[in-house]
Amino acid sequence: MVHKSFHRSRYQRYTGGPDPLAEPVDLREALSEIGDDVMAGASPQRALREFLRRGSSDMRGLDKLREQINRRRQELLKQRNLDGTFAEIRELLDHAVLEERKQLARDLDDDARFAEMQIGSLPASTAQAVEELSDYNWRSPQAREDYEKIKDLLGRELLDQRFAGMKEALEGANEQDRQRISEMLTDLNQLLDAHNRGEDTTEQFSEFMDKHGDFFPENPRNTEELIDSLAQRAAAAQQFYNSLTPEQRAELDQLAQQAFGSPDLMNQLAQMDSALRQARPGLDWDNAQSFSGEQQMGLGEGAAALRDISELEALSEQLSQQYAGAQMDDIDLDALARQLGDEAAVDARRLAELEKALSEQGYFDRTSDGQLRLSPKAMRQLGQTIFKDIADQLSGRGDRQTRRSGALGEPTGATREWEFGDTDPWDVTRTVSNAVLRTISESTDPLATVGEMGRDGVHIDVRDVEVADTEARTQAAVVLLVDTSFSMEMEGRWTPMKRTAIALNHLISTRFRSDELHLIAFGRYARSIDIAELTGLQPRMEQGTNLHHALLLAQRHLRRFPNAQPVVLVVTDGEPTAHLDPSGEPFFFYPPHPQTIALTVRELDHVARFGAQVTFFRLGEDPGLAHFMDQIARRIGGRVVAPDVDGLGAAVVGDYLRSRRGRRR
Repeated sequence: MVHKSFHRSRYQRYTGGPDPLAEPVDLREALSEIGDDVMAGASPQRALREFLRRGSSDMRGLDKLREQINRRRQELLKQRNLDGTFAEIRELLDHAVLEERKQLARDLDDDARFAEMQIGSLPASTAQAVEELSDYNWRSPQAREDYEKIKDLLGRELLDQRFAGMKEALEGANEQDRQRISEMLTDLNQLLDAHNRGEDTTEQFSEFMDKHGDFFPENPRNTEELIDSLAQRAAAAQQFYNSLTPEQRAELDQLAQQAFGSPDLMNQLAQMDSALRQARPGLDWDNAQSFSGEQQMGLGEGAAALRDISELEALSEQLSQQYAGAQMDDIDLDALARQLGDEAAVDARRLAELEKALSEQGYFDRTSDGQLRLSPKAMRQLGQTIFKDIADQLSGRGDRQTRRSGALGEPTGATREWEFGDTDPWDVTRTVSNAVLRTISESTDPLATVGEMGRDGVHIDVRDVEVADTEARTQAAVVLLVDTSFSMEMEGRWTPMKRTAIALNHLISTRFRSDELHLIAFGRYARSIDIAELTGLQPRMEQGTNLHHALLLAQRHLRRFPNAQPVVLVVTDGEPTAHLDPSGEPFFFYPPHPQTIALTVRELDHVARFGAQVTFFRLGEDPGLAHFMDQIARRIGGRVVAPDVDGLGAAVVGDYLRSRRGRRR
């Protein structure tokens, strides 16, 4: 006989961190939006926080989740009230008194007349009436049953506030059941007292759970977990009490003494609450809420609603991320799922994973002064995203040609060593020959034959590569001059300007690496700037368009590459209104001073003598600027392009690509 072996499998909710089956976090959209905020002037840290607050097209942000949390809290307060148990007790009392009156009307003895007087003179207060009838000798069995229900209901409600499911579990409970409750509370208070003194033991907890574990469906594993569960419910019960009106509190105090027919239960619960408060003083024991709705709640339901409200308030604070040391890991995902559903918890988890991925994958760097900035890796990703958007615009206009097949020009028949940035096609024959010759020369056995060496294979090294030489292999020295005066920010041109620079930088650094790009920012004065610094550059309230200074810096770059084709691209929205005086200080005057214009024109003439292809990208409708640029373009043989703001990037990138095609021809 063949015996088959079986094993049992247990399944439970996954709690081991990120969901292994979830889709990987897509950082592209996040980086794009963070980059836009950084380009608009926000710090990278603030831009990241803003993205987490906004979320994305398929993921709710912290603000949306918090809005839903706050709305749910308001709904609980506006739809419900705390009158449920009081109303239920009043109804039972009225029914008991009515049944007793009926029975007394049928009885003809003098005691019945005296009982009628006693029933008729009951106080208006429900609690006082219940207390006064505690020693009353009921004649109607139905009336007695209804009155006993009041005492039973009070006990079950008070327990239900502090222990899950007690109201239903103890419905119809007998004296033996009540005795078990009393024993459990006695043992629990002994355990809590021992814990607060630091004298509780694992054995004491185990004995308690073995004896009373059926009262605790949460199945705590130790005393700390038991206290955590009980303290939250006890704090909610105290908040329920705090939320009652003074009249309701007085009623409840008096009614509670009748729970299960004696004050013993209330005394035990009060002792338990005191011990729990000592063990967990950090819980919100003194808070109160104002309920104003029509849906009545009993003591247990009200305490549960207050637990929900406390949880909602904690979630609202966690989602705000406004407190000191706030972290995405602070968000209680289980609580969020309870209150808003699993999808909300998934969104919050994805936000946390996204923040963690951005940090761990090196998308942020810290500068020497401790400031956060986008890393080169982030800049490459951002550049790729921006360039794709601009390339789509160019493709729609039908004038894009970024991928090239073949050589830059007509082959000369000669070959040369490959250099970093070369885009010329490989000469396969020369490359393989070089690899074979190098393999032979590097062989350690001078007597080995070519066939013997060939058994190990011939591996091509970068040193072996030769490319086909072409007639037009011209390198370009590209200078992009961008206006950073305050008018660019005021007119909404600040971010498009930066996106343009990032796209051009990405194109040259990834596809045309033989070209040399230099960025110059000019406002009241000009300065050379790298792409990361330009991306995070914040607008300043300074007037002045110092194209004169920018052109001086541009010529430095052009001189560094005397054999390269000079290309100068100028993005501006204003006439030259500043220049450098002989002392090196910027001089500003508006309207443009004749000396400013003269010095700027002189430097443009110098740039033209380099043989530079100069293109002006004129933003806005300033007639003075249009006239100045038209005059200069005719003077130096340049071009003027007047794109709208959204088309600036496509205009600049398209002009650069056209200049390359011209050089190739």
